[in-house]
Amino acid sequence: MGTDGLKHNSSDFTAEVLVVFFTCNHCPFVTGSDENTRTLVDSLKNRDIKFIGINSNSVKTNPDDSFEKMVERMQTNKFPWLYLYDESQEIAKKFGALRTPHFYVFDKKRELRYTGRALDNPRNANEAKVFDLKNALDEIFSGKKVSKPITNPIGCNVKWSGQAPHWMPPEACDLV
Repeated sequence: MGTDGLKHNSSDFTAEVLVVFFTCNHCPFVTGSDENTRTLVDSLKNRDIKFIGINSNSVKTNPDDSFEKMVERMQTNKFPWLYLYDESQEIAKKFGALRTPHFYVFDKKRELRYTGRALDNPRNANEAKVFDLKNALDEIFSGKKVSKPITNPIGCNVKWSGQAPHWMPPEACDLV
């Protein structure tokens, strides 16, 4: 369900590039970088690209992440992306979302081209020096291979309603 009052599914999105990011209402890494994300989205207005924010956080863990609060947040901030609620947390599990924010970039064939952080200092975006998401998008739109296809997302853990899923063995975590 989107804060726009509509239900959405993957077939709704036909853009050349699709950016899906896991986000929420309360995390300081999200709120610290929202304006940077807005600037990036606005800079790509003339491109065939769609940004979709998904809140998968459990309302049991943080009531500020409720759907009602999502709607309020979008009305207040008027962000230029679609904001969806993953109440069951199934979408986050399918993606392997780890943090908020955590970005995934797909090309027209819906092949994953980039996953990770948007920038190196999401909590204080005005102090950021590396803009990984922008760099990846620039390379994709230039027809290049993404030079750094995976980065470590920086942010709050996704707030699971039960035990957090195990994506990979602990020894593999250092590779991501």
